Formats: sequence, structure tokens, C-alpha cells
Amino acid sequence: MENQTVLYMLFLSGLSDLPSLQLPLFLVFLLVYLMTLTGNLLIVLLICTDSHLQTPMYFFLGTLACLDMGYSSVTIPRMLFDLYTQKRFISIQACITQIYFIMYFALSEISLLAVMSYDRYVAICRPLHYTQIMHWKTCVLLVLGLLMISVVCSLVHVLLLLRLSFCRLTPLQSFFCELPQLLLVSCSDTFINVLLILITAISLGGGIFALTFCPYITILNTIMKMQSKAMRSKAFSTCSSHLTVVFLFYGTALFSYFHPNAKTNSVVDKVASVFYTVLTPLVNPLIYSLRNKILKTSLKRAVCRLIQI
Repeated sequence: MENQTVLYMLFLSGLSDLPSLQLPLFLVFLLVYLMTLTGNLLIVLLICTDSHLQTPMYFFLGTLACLDMGYSSVTIPRMLFDLYTQKRFISIQACITQIYFIMYFALSEISLLAVMSYDRYVAICRPLHYTQIMHWKTCVLLVLGLLMISVVCSLVHVLLLLRLSFCRLTPLQSFFCELPQLLLVSCSDTFINVLLILITAISLGGGIFALTFCPYITILNTIMKMQSKAMRSKAFSTCSSHLTVVFLFYGTALFSYFHPNAKTNSVVDKVASVFYTVLTPLVNPLIYSLRNKILKTSLKRAVCRLIQI
């Protein structure tokens, strides 16, 4: 590391270098952020106040809404600050902290989506035993377990980051700190960090991916055997909402990291990053509310109560 200056500040390339676009982008993403918080908070409030929604399915949905609010709050406020001030500098400590929370909320969300798949499997394939299998203690323990696993896994990555030095002046080609890009500007040996990313992706990521999709083989087979069209339609509705959220999150995240021009096409990377960090938390409550009659009915009851007041 001779003749190398250790960096304490990094530069984020941001969404655009054009000064004329800074204010419009700031206003657009401020609106998106407020809509994200409002939509997800509304779902949480409905689930907490409406007795009809106090079931395991909606408990998981409320947890997902909380994770979406946290996930979007890790990236969007920082992006809004950079758009408003046009500085785009971030300290190493702040960058590592952002990476920790991004990993924590992302791992928690994909783990919760797997738990929601299991919940749908029990509800559709073993309906007579649903209340015995998915009782409240089980649901709470499942959520606490996945949150703890996410804490530990994210912490291990961060502790390994803290041992690195950063000396390359290459800007991070994003509007937030991403783990692979941070490793690119390190002048230390990052072999262990890259190896841990690979192990995490294969073991934890691959395992969660399998746990998310494998139950749907049995679920779809059970749905096709249902005699009642109404029951089949209801089952398809709840499953399609969940699968839409899963495909949206996994699809954009995998495209961002594994598309063929991932190292050269920074514009495509930024667009994909906007989808899985900004737009996914926004559309999740819309997907579930628009395709869920019980949730829409609960919202109508809440609006009627407010009007009467």
C-alpha cells in the first residue's frame, strides 16, 4: 500500500449528472417516498385496528409492510439529500452502515416471502390443520427467527468490511452504497469478502429461493383439483399477489447483479436498482390491496368510520 492515500469519503455517481434534472428527480422521488410510507403504514394500521385482519396471513403482510418502509428509508432519504445538495459525498462509516441496513432489510424481506409461501401452502393444502400449525406463537417465532438470522448475516459482512482500507478514487456507480461496488474501491485483499458473498448467495439465498417456490408446486396441484370455482379463484388471487411481489423483487435484484453487461452499463444498473430499492416497496401494498377483497373491505370500513366522525 505504498504511495496510496487512504480514503475516508466516497463519491456516489447519483442518478444523473445533469443539473437541470436534479430538482425534478428530487420532487418525483420525494413523492414516491411519501406514497411508499403512506401505503405501507395504512396497511399496518388496518391490520392492527381491524379484527377481521388479525390472522397469520395479515400478520406476515403487516411485517412485510414494516420491512418495506425500513428498506426504502435506508436508500431514498440519502438519495433525496444528494439530489438537493448535489454533493454526493458519503463517509466510509456511513456507507458501511447503509450497506448493513440494506442487507438486513433485503434478507429479512426474502426470508419473510419464503415464510409467506409456507403460510399459503398450509392454508390451501392443509386447511383443516391451519389454525393448529400457524398459531400465533409459531408466527411470532418464525418472524423473530428470520430477523435474527438477517442481523447475524449482515453483521458478519460488515465486520469483514471494517478490516478493509479504501484508496481508489473510482466513484460508486449508484445512488446508494452497494457491497460489490464498495469492494471495487478497496486496496486491501477482498478475497474473504467475495467468498462470503458467494457462500451467502448459494447457501442462504439459494435455500430461501427454493423454500419460496417449492411449496407452489403442491399449491398449484391442489388448486387445480378444487371443485369450487369460487375457492379456486380466491386461492389464485392470494397466491398471485404473493408471486407478483416475489418475482418483482427477485427479478430486478438478480438482473441488477447478473445481467451480461453488469460492469459496463451503469445506466441499466441504476434503473434496475431503482426498481428493487424504490419501486418495489411502493407497489407491494398496491399489489396486495388491489387483489385482496378483505383488505379493500377493511379500508372501506375505515373510511366510513372517519367520515362519520
